Amino acid sequence: MPKERSKPIAKNRKAFHDYEILETFEAGIELTGTEVRSLRDNNAQLTDTFALVRKGEVWLNNLHIAPFAQGNINNGDPDRRRKLLLHKKQIRYLEEKTQEKGLAVVPLKMYFNDKGLVKVEIALARGKKLYDKRNTMKERDTKREIERALKARSER
Repeated sequence: MPKERSKPIAKNRKAFHDYEILETFEAGIELTGTEVRSLRDNNAQLTDTFALVRKGEVWLNNLHIAPFAQGNINNGDPDRRRKLLLHKKQIRYLEEKTQEKGLAVVPLKMYFNDKGLVKVEIALARGKKLYDKRNTMKERDTKREIERALKARSER
């Protein structure tokens, strides 16, 4: 049986609906030991999470990692800001791009890589307007209808 390259922890499906993804980056994240243990139990929520570039550092806000069940006083605040680990070049690039109107840094998914380290896939994204969201939903529905028709035709 082939070994899985990355073990997913959490995905931000809402980001694909609300934003147009322009570029993606892989970033490390600064965590405490009990947070990593909690993530191994898939106790993370990326839904309303966003990233900000401040003073040459990238910070992840609103990431909720539930306290580890067997943790003690070492369990930190579940909603604290967490630092993302990126190269200086990438941070400068993100800082320049986020100065443009309508661009934001949004986390897409969190996973364990093949070495067992927690990684966050972040994206440089532009917010969608309501009519863009409607067009995306319409395209998805038509694609689904075509697939159903082809499946029904092949079953005959």
